[in-house]
Amino acid sequence: MIEPKHKLPRRNSDVPSFRARGIYLLPNLFTSAALFAGFYAIVQAMNSNFELAAIAIFIAMVMDGLDGRVARMTNTQSAFGAEYDSLSDMVSFGVAPALILYVWALKPLGKLGWIAAFIYCACAALRLARFNTKLDDEHQDKRYFQGLPSPAAAALLAGFVWVSYEYGVNGRDVFFGVLKWKWMAWSLTVFAGASMVSDLRYYSGKDINLKASVPFFVILGVVLALVLISYSPPEVLFLVMVVYALSGYVMWLRAKLKSGKQL
Repeated sequence: MIEPKHKLPRRNSDVPSFRARGIYLLPNLFTSAALFAGFYAIVQAMNSNFELAAIAIFIAMVMDGLDGRVARMTNTQSAFGAEYDSLSDMVSFGVAPALILYVWALKPLGKLGWIAAFIYCACAALRLARFNTKLDDEHQDKRYFQGLPSPAAAALLAGFVWVSYEYGVNGRDVFFGVLKWKWMAWSLTVFAGASMVSDLRYYSGKDINLKASVPFFVILGVVLALVLISYSPPEVLFLVMVVYALSGYVMWLRAKLKSGKQL
């Protein structure tokens, strides 16, 4: 029997199929939406539409929270998705908030203004890099983040801008006749950046099981929270972000006081 000169390649079961090597569409759609919202925030800040820029940051935060949840629920996690999500976070929660605060309030401060914006941007990059290196750390407590998450830091700055706009306060106005508003923006920007690279613990919410049954009062609490947010979104969202940003310091202080009593 004469064998053909050109044999067809035998399918190897160890070689991943095209579908396995492809990009999952659903979770990356949410990541793309978060990236678009961050880019939109930058464009609106350059056009001095600071309210729209701040709202876009909150939309990016929601989209960023959904992409991971969707990927886990549909079992579509991938290395590509993790890298894409990190790059999207750098734009939406690193570059965009720094630029918004700089154009809105920090520019008149000269070098101190852009230095504060750069500190925040650099801390966001360091925070994301540290988070990515610890994704496979089995000894890390998944219930807590190490350092303030970059979406929360971005929402803190965006909430400050949104509340100020709601009350007709410009980033360069005078506060109580003494302290200019731009210095409050400067302090908040540096605080958010420093909190991201700190070793403080922040609750992650990853232990919440959306498929499990919950008591009735939990549903009632969610409904009340939605009512409060819809009644006054800028004030409520900014207050929530302030409480969350300070929660890491409160837990650190409680741990210090507890260890001091034990000694």
